[in-house]
Amino acid sequence: MRGGTLAAGLVLVLATACAGQTPPRARPGGAAAAAPAVCAPPKGGAPPGAERPTTIDVVGQAYRCVLARYYGAATLDHRTLLTAGFAAFVRELNRAGHDLPEATMPALTGDRTADWAAFEAAYRRVADRLPRDDALPARLAAATLEAIVAALGDDHARWTHGTRRPPDAYDGDQYGLGLRIGAGPSGDPATAPPPPLPPLLPALLPPLFVTAVPGGPAKAAGVRPGDVIESVDGSAPFVGTQVTPAVVAALQPRYPQAAPVRLRLLRPGTGHRRTVTLRPRLFRPDPDTLPVVAAGLLAGDVARVRMSGFAPDSADRVLRAIARLRTGRTLAGVVLDLRGNAGGSPGEVNRLLGGFAHGAVTAYQCAADGSCEAMRTDDNVPLVGLPLVVLTDRGCASACEHFSAAVKDLRLGRLVGTRTAGAVSGPAQPYALGDNTVLAFPSRRHLAPGREVIDRVGVPPDVHVPLTPRDAAAGRDPALAAALNLLHP
Repeated sequence: MRGGTLAAGLVLVLATACAGQTPPRARPGGAAAAAPAVCAPPKGGAPPGAERPTTIDVVGQAYRCVLARYYGAATLDHRTLLTAGFAAFVRELNRAGHDLPEATMPALTGDRTADWAAFEAAYRRVADRLPRDDALPARLAAATLEAIVAALGDDHARWTHGTRRPPDAYDGDQYGLGLRIGAGPSGDPATAPPPPLPPLLPALLPPLFVTAVPGGPAKAAGVRPGDVIESVDGSAPFVGTQVTPAVVAALQPRYPQAAPVRLRLLRPGTGHRRTVTLRPRLFRPDPDTLPVVAAGLLAGDVARVRMSGFAPDSADRVLRAIARLRTGRTLAGVVLDLRGNAGGSPGEVNRLLGGFAHGAVTAYQCAADGSCEAMRTDDNVPLVGLPLVVLTDRGCASACEHFSAAVKDLRLGRLVGTRTAGAVSGPAQPYALGDNTVLAFPSRRHLAPGREVIDRVGVPPDVHVPLTPRDAAAGRDPALAAALNLLHP
């Protein structure tokens, strides 16, 4: 799944490899690379060696992997992938000052094998005419591969390459601007691959504002929750009511991106406007933002548990926290705060759901042929036996949506807040490519217990309570207040 799942899964991925490889071959336009016909699910083994330059052979390997293993491959029009890849190839040529007349997209017939052969031939014709440049061939192939993966339009499909960990990062460190917005955090764990932006980003409505400042450059510059972001590097985040994804993406820089980001801010209440320039860097978040699970008592008899991700052991930590708060008192219910929860392990989802139901299907994982495997509650967990309210928002993605949809479909509690991200296409299966980079995409599609699709749609709340800039600036939490009202009618 998204976020935590990919972060955890890609640690294991480095031990994986594609099966059926043919011997490396040297071709014009790139170094030698392996080009297997298909990819097999990883079976473990030694981690791959140092990353090598990406070549057109590696692009072909990734293309064949997708067509062989992606859950939607049977109905996928491969021509959209090849067209996107060639367009990116041409853009990179232009950037390098080599817009050659041979850089013409070949005619595609609809045959997947023949069309790849035509694509590869056109690519190599251009590559053969380029001046010798040790870096350019790898840049061209990388741009092509990135575009092919992006053309899937799948929130769990990604190609991980390049150094993504700052050399002096420690566990718990984050890299970025140090602010959070409605579209998600702009400071990602420094030790994990970043999640993609939520696919429902275009559905966000103005204004775009800061919801939290966990530390780093934003805190040092005096940015506060509630500050409305009127422009990013001179560009408005909305055109009318349509969000500009590239502008919002600038608020989420990934290591090693280090270009400064200039924000025009409006402070609600005072009407004061100012401009701040934030430079992405490594930082240690404030202590209260670090725990995956944090718990406390509300109104004397409601357990509130915040959960930032479905990390290993997080389900048991939530259940232990509820048990501790329950000691010596009678609880009226549990508020589980999943806002900003970027996902994690499906096993942790099923275990936590086992605290609220037994013998229930929590989701289905379905292959392209229509066969589905049911995921079920972990019935070894004792039932909590308390009313449940779950707080959700656009930052609740992947495994968080697995949990939220199950709560809703199984009628285990009420969802309060806003619709979730709609980023749960399926669990990403990783593959190691011939250049020792990692390709990951879902081989099975995620469906909710009612067999509805959540991906790109999200899970709607039972009680819609959006956060406003004035609420954030004043430290008010209307969704939490609504949750308490449901437990204290």
